[in-house]
Amino acid sequence: MAAGTASSLNPLPTCLPHRRPDVLFLHGQAFTSKTWEALGTLALLAGEGYRAVAIDLPGYGDSPPAEMVATAQGRVAFLDRVLQELGMQRPVLISPSMSGRFALPFLLAQGDRLAGFVPIAPVGTKDYAAEQYHRVQTPTLILYGDRDASLGPQALQSLRHLPRHRVAVLPDAGHACYLDKPEDFHRALLGFLRQLK
Repeated sequence: MAAGTASSLNPLPTCLPHRRPDVLFLHGQAFTSKTWEALGTLALLAGEGYRAVAIDLPGYGDSPPAEMVATAQGRVAFLDRVLQELGMQRPVLISPSMSGRFALPFLLAQGDRLAGFVPIAPVGTKDYAAEQYHRVQTPTLILYGDRDASLGPQALQSLRHLPRHRVAVLPDAGHACYLDKPEDFHRALLGFLRQLK
């Protein structure tokens, strides 16, 4: 797993006041934690006073495979352990594409432990019923690119049942909209983070 630029769950202490929520970045199937570093997202958020951490999911980047993540319950336990090891109380969880398999079960089981949720065309949204989404009170920014003809709109159909959501569609951007339009992505993300209490 990578914490910022480190390759473990042992982040360096920070001098930032904890007035702003921590931000935990997951990644899609073709990417790793280093995607967020290369994009400048971690540095941008740090410059804005946020503690931003990107991890490698099991079997990706510097993280070995783990049997525990074979089930939704195991993936919830994995994220629970990550939050504990990083000392994150109520972070904002950023979840693109494949990482929806981790983030969505966690959101539905322990959404009260999140200050916010930013799904970016995640997979797995159809696995849950509208009633399950209705129970979640986590502020959510649903993000996707307007050229993502499948997963973005499909995810929106389910995620629109989250009662405290808003939607940002990035123009001229595909499935990995944050790579296609990083400035637009960063603007939308910072706007959402700034309005969280």
